[in-house]
Amino acid sequence: MSDRLIGVDVGGTKISVAVLEGSTLHPPQIRRTDTSDGEHLVDQLVEAIAEAGDAQAIGVAVPSVIDFASGRVRASVNVPLADIALREVLVERLGIPVFVDNDATCAALAEAYDDDGGLVARHLVMFTIGTGVGGGIVIDGRVYRGATGAAAELGHTIVGAALDCAPFPHDDRFPQPGSLESLAAGSALNGLGREHGLPDATTVDAARDGHPGACAAIELLGRRLGVGVANAINTFDPDLVVIGGGVSAADELLLAPAREEAARFVLKGVGTKTRICRARYGPQAGVRGAALLAGQEITHEAALR
Repeated sequence: MSDRLIGVDVGGTKISVAVLEGSTLHPPQIRRTDTSDGEHLVDQLVEAIAEAGDAQAIGVAVPSVIDFASGRVRASVNVPLADIALREVLVERLGIPVFVDNDATCAALAEAYDDDGGLVARHLVMFTIGTGVGGGIVIDGRVYRGATGAAAELGHTIVGAALDCAPFPHDDRFPQPGSLESLAAGSALNGLGREHGLPDATTVDAARDGHPGACAAIELLGRRLGVGVANAINTFDPDLVVIGGGVSAADELLLAPAREEAARFVLKGVGTKTRICRARYGPQAGVRGAALLAGQEITHEAALR
């Protein structure tokens, strides 16, 4: 059992649970997320994890802002977990060490390692382009969380603000005007697609089939994304920038303009080793990264004893 870990990826529509034994990730077990309230969702998580069997530790990826040290959910999107001490509750009910982190952060950790557990990129930045825009940062092979565990909300960096007069445009709700999420998320792509007569959630498929309007929409989204990527490269000078999430299925239709635009905004001499590529693990990145998180953190805790 010493190398048996459980990864859990909690999404707004489904929960994925998988066992990682050594370097082998077993096929995830999928169930629809119970979003009726926090209590029912926690019950569902306990049941799903228990069905996966014994493990050394559990990693849980959630679409939320996490206080990593305590495992409390500070704020949550699409799942009713806000202000729940999720780590504490799961440890109490399961009797196994549990670690909770943001879903994009866990996905970034997965992308930093290969199938055999070898480090692919010491310094990595990930953007997940789905309903919103998430982000994760790995430095020296470990997750970077900032002072309180809330890093890295890359979707809320400002890439297109109108700054010709003050006070600058601001909204009481997020995403803010000019933020990467407001301009480059799947919801923004739906809007661009509608301008070309395309139903929501069909633009990527239409672009892959060669629809001119869909291709134009994907290209514009890619260029907006490229500005955000340039910000990340200028800040972190990473080995790798990885693009994941549902919109990444557009592949080079999205990535090629993103690379071009990033190159225009990266300071000369910065990012000379940075590669920009599509995520390798697709929808399994979150659950794989959650299991890797559990393994890293249980090892780290043992080293501190």
